[in-house]
Amino acid sequence: MAAHFGRLRKGAATTAVAAAAVAALSASQAPGVTADDPGRQATGSEASADGSGGGTATGNSPYYKDLPPLNSPTAKPSPDTGGGTGTDSESGIPATVLDAYKKAEASLRKSKPGCNLPWQLLAAIGKVESGHARGGRLDASGTTYSPILGPVLNGQGFANISDTDNGAYDGDTRHDRAVGPMQFIPSTWEWAGRDGNGDGVRNPNNIYDAALAAGHYLCRFDHDMSVQSEMNASILSYNNSSEYLHTVLSWLDSYRKGTHEVPDGTGPLPEHRSDDPSLPVVPTAPLTPHPDPKPDKPGTDPSSPAKPPTTPSKPPTTPGTPSTPPSTPATPTDTVDHLEDAGTGKLTATAGDTFAKRISTRAETKSGSAVAKVRVRFTIVGDTDATFAGGESVATVVTDGAGKATAPALVAGEKTGDFTVRTAVVGRSVTGVDYRATVTARQADALARTADTALTCVPGGEFADQVEVKATYKGAVAKGVEATATLVTSAEDATANDKGPYFKDADGKTVRTLAGLKTDANGLLKLPKLYADDTAGTFLLRITTTGGATLTVELKVAAAAS
Repeated sequence: MAAHFGRLRKGAATTAVAAAAVAALSASQAPGVTADDPGRQATGSEASADGSGGGTATGNSPYYKDLPPLNSPTAKPSPDTGGGTGTDSESGIPATVLDAYKKAEASLRKSKPGCNLPWQLLAAIGKVESGHARGGRLDASGTTYSPILGPVLNGQGFANISDTDNGAYDGDTRHDRAVGPMQFIPSTWEWAGRDGNGDGVRNPNNIYDAALAAGHYLCRFDHDMSVQSEMNASILSYNNSSEYLHTVLSWLDSYRKGTHEVPDGTGPLPEHRSDDPSLPVVPTAPLTPHPDPKPDKPGTDPSSPAKPPTTPSKPPTTPGTPSTPPSTPATPTDTVDHLEDAGTGKLTATAGDTFAKRISTRAETKSGSAVAKVRVRFTIVGDTDATFAGGESVATVVTDGAGKATAPALVAGEKTGDFTVRTAVVGRSVTGVDYRATVTARQADALARTADTALTCVPGGEFADQVEVKATYKGAVAKGVEATATLVTSAEDATANDKGPYFKDADGKTVRTLAGLKTDANGLLKLPKLYADDTAGTFLLRITTTGGATLTVELKVAAAAS
């Protein structure tokens, strides 16, 4: 890959340029962010609040530090790029990857319009995390040809995160590793993962799934990406490093100026990772809050240079007595020992309905006292399409004065069976509560024909009328109820008859049992046409539904009157 002025290189000249580039971005840093260790940030609970090991989506795994070209793209704009294309390959994004970023933005615009997520931010993170899925090495569905795995998070130079997925995503049953184009650690993917390409699977190695998951991750806590401080906090919660923040912001700025589409598999690969010990240390400007435009005293000019703060003199210490730094006051989250159920009750709903009960949990200290102002995360786990109201599978709620957090209403999907709603304190590992919820099939307790005409046919002919029935449950329309129609042997024998009237399948073959039928929104079920073989007589059609409703219809096959 050709060298570009302003990208990280081994050597003082380029290092100085890179330092100047990231320093120029410092002015956009969020207010209230304070530096602790070199390159790491402490941004309060939200920056470490995803509940995953390491406190970030990636577990603070390494990232690519290459910076974009300093010169803006100069070529003519390409269609649907929103800017110049540039002749520099570094500004290009593989076609499928670019499509995934834009589709994720469009999805978030509908589900979380207040987030104002730009696809260029996803592109910046995707560039820094994996070089856009290794330059777009993807199959037709957007899945990488081989998994993209970060280093083993065993505490040797990185976070120490024991295995949370039994190796399902990262192939490691001892420690976790960041996975996929957007580098999610498995414990975060469990609740943050999304199905972005509609194939029914949440795959961290699929760029559509990973990009949509990254968008939802950045937009949690109702963050607004049009507010710089909130965007910065979201980026830092993805990977808690000041250098990471500046690198992402530099790519964001570059992509906003313009980019262009390149064929899949031809995108350039980054060269410099943050864990490369041979890289020079790039200094970044101190991360300080924006200056307050209001003057301290009446009549002073806020634009005039502020006087440097004076350093308070150190209080004298008695020889031999170590000085004790002031302790950091405990936050409410620090005092939580466990979560307790707060009277939720049994969670049962019929498919498609809203659960009557809402999940309520209480944060408590070790002695059982309630803890207010604590974020509690509710996560739907299991083989289910149930969601919280609004369509999300994860919800975060702040406890009230009684220490109670009540989740949004649960809405049952079409899948029946049991699933779990798991609770956790955001930013702290304490004992939570698992709530079991059950979705039951829709039911009907009565069936009736919608017409009372006799159903007759001549041998070898077809019945003029189709059988239509209406299902009800406790007098109300029973929609979406499963039913089975069988031409039974007799009133006492419910096995399928081997002669008499019959249905036809898609290939025109004779069938006398139709399973998997379902009533429509009005509770109606219209059966296919019925045909008769050469056997004359009176026959029975029996229709049964989930819930026990049964209706038997009489069919007559006789020669036409002379």
